[in-house]
Amino acid sequence: MASVGATPGRTPQGPGPREASASFPSPAPVPEPRGAEEEDEEEPAEIHLCVLWSSGYLGIAYYDTSDSTIYFMPDAPDHESLQLLQRVLDEIDPQSVVTSAKQDENMTRFLGKLASQEHREPKRPEIILLPSVDFGLEISKQRLLSGNYSFIPDSMTATEKILFLSSIIPFDCLLTVRALGGLLKFLGRRRIGVELEDYNVSIPILGFKKFALTHLVSIDQDTYSVLQIFKSEPHPSVYKVASGLKEGLSLFGILNRCRCKWGEKLLSLSRRRAQAPDAQAQWPRPMGPAAPRHVGSSRTGARTRVPCMAGGLPTTAPPGKPRLWFTRPTQDLEELNSRLDVIQFFLLPQNLDMAQMLHRLLGHIKNVPLILKRMKLSHTKVSDWQVLYKTVYSALGLRDACRSLPQSIQLFRDIAQEFSDDLHHIASLIGKVVDFEGSLAENRFTVLPNIDPEIDEKKRRLTGLPSFLTEVARKELENLDPRIPSCSVIYIPLIGFLLCIPRLPSMVETSDFEIEGLDFMFLSEEKLHYRSARTKELDALLGDLHCDIRDQETLLMYQLQCQVLARAAVLTQVLDLASRLDVLLALASAARDYGYSRPRYSPRLLGVRIQNGRHPLMELCARTFVPNSAECGGYKGRVKVITGPNSSGKSIYLKQFSLTFTSATRGTGPCLVPCSAGGESSEQCHRAVAGPY
Repeated sequence: MASVGATPGRTPQGPGPREASASFPSPAPVPEPRGAEEEDEEEPAEIHLCVLWSSGYLGIAYYDTSDSTIYFMPDAPDHESLQLLQRVLDEIDPQSVVTSAKQDENMTRFLGKLASQEHREPKRPEIILLPSVDFGLEISKQRLLSGNYSFIPDSMTATEKILFLSSIIPFDCLLTVRALGGLLKFLGRRRIGVELEDYNVSIPILGFKKFALTHLVSIDQDTYSVLQIFKSEPHPSVYKVASGLKEGLSLFGILNRCRCKWGEKLLSLSRRRAQAPDAQAQWPRPMGPAAPRHVGSSRTGARTRVPCMAGGLPTTAPPGKPRLWFTRPTQDLEELNSRLDVIQFFLLPQNLDMAQMLHRLLGHIKNVPLILKRMKLSHTKVSDWQVLYKTVYSALGLRDACRSLPQSIQLFRDIAQEFSDDLHHIASLIGKVVDFEGSLAENRFTVLPNIDPEIDEKKRRLTGLPSFLTEVARKELENLDPRIPSCSVIYIPLIGFLLCIPRLPSMVETSDFEIEGLDFMFLSEEKLHYRSARTKELDALLGDLHCDIRDQETLLMYQLQCQVLARAAVLTQVLDLASRLDVLLALASAARDYGYSRPRYSPRLLGVRIQNGRHPLMELCARTFVPNSAECGGYKGRVKVITGPNSSGKSIYLKQFSLTFTSATRGTGPCLVPCSAGGESSEQCHRAVAGPY
């Protein structure tokens, strides 16, 4: 509300002139948003899976609400027991499983068994059966081609859109296409993510990505728990009752040093199915500062200190998803060596400054998919523009830094090439259009001067209103009853200009409020508000300036959002590669502090050779730790019998090398069985080692 009086009273404060520069701005002076973090309102991620099985082949597609992306797996062969489908369910942990009501007997039996798992942890998914007509091939293709996708430019013709989608979606994989069509039908029916929006608001889909379960080591939950790859314990703070758990002493805990909040969040999400609290493997807390120790595995006998970074750097499926790195270990030697190249580079002393600089830049990489989703739904906040601006600028800094690094390393080359000039275009648009200081002051999107002449003119009028309305109030006072001591002219958005006078003692009843020549509007704070001939002229002459300015700035914001959404692909790529770099920098930092070194891999040798290995967790708890060496596989044998007295360290030895063998061995791994010299007979020991690892 604005107010001007001929006598002392309230004075309207219009938006004053703001300084702005048309040059390419720096992200440093952008004011920080007041209040909570920009991601506080984010809802828990949900995954909805659609699956079809026919003639020995599986078609899978799922929607992840955390990044509003649909992932699909091209038609893949699967056994009648549906082992591949079970692996997918274990990895992505969907909230719902959608399939056709007309299914093969094997699928029906599998889903019935899945639904009957009363004590499944985490909670078993909801089984949803849709009519088989919803999975028709032609209707599924039509749904895919007619979808409203923000990553497709509006300038594309119908033919160009078909060609573009055909380059992303394998339309020759019939089961996958049908699964995608059924998934879109389910999302539209359930209104996933837009439950409270108007029905004409479509489900936000920011991209289609392929995923595959290849070169992976299958690890069950018991292994995660016993080996303490993850370890949850009750949170000591009474303010954390809602979550209840925190990460304890675990391999994940000592290696998780991510600086990018999104990368750290993705990593921590991987604990959903592996962090159930248990009574096993209770370890003492570290007894002192951790000194560099020797731990690890190697196939060529090299001295190594990195059990998890050797064979346990899991594959990314879908690519660039670090949240899966601890739950999907890979056997792909090319992928492992590619990651280890990055870690080894940052372990060099001369590259420490570069690693720290990249860490600082990664701290500004935020939750881009959430921002893009809000843009798609027109729910963008002021803080979203600030976060996106800093994220894009930091991505440009990462690109420039990686261009100066050895291009023989795949990750550096990918960042240098994939972070295209679209990022510079986005940063330039946001920096030249958005008035961050004004947006924070008014808690809404505002634009800088010299963007729209019409907006500038209306803001100039609004700025000049105080002196103008003061003069209008003086003239109005001359025509009022002499008993009225003062008056003011105020401007109220959505209502217009009003004449405001104080309530006189004689004005008791509503009938006393009537003044000739004035239209009574309302009484507020012992002041009467009227419309006069002059205020009506002002309404006609100036209109509702506030609303007009807001409408025009909202239109500019929409146009800016369209420009950003059209380049959503590069922003998604930024998040994928930046979070990958963040994880590898975190592992390099841990390797530097704990004295880990790089293992060597050889595809010609089946086995593991370790010299002076140490357990990465036990060495943090024990005052002294005796290094252990081992050779398994090939001519050294695949079965080991471990004997010794009680409390001699058999279990620690077993866990130490299981961390390595689980992830570094291809095919059937060596069998390690702890045997107590006084507690088990030789016959019992031989029976124990008979089974595979």
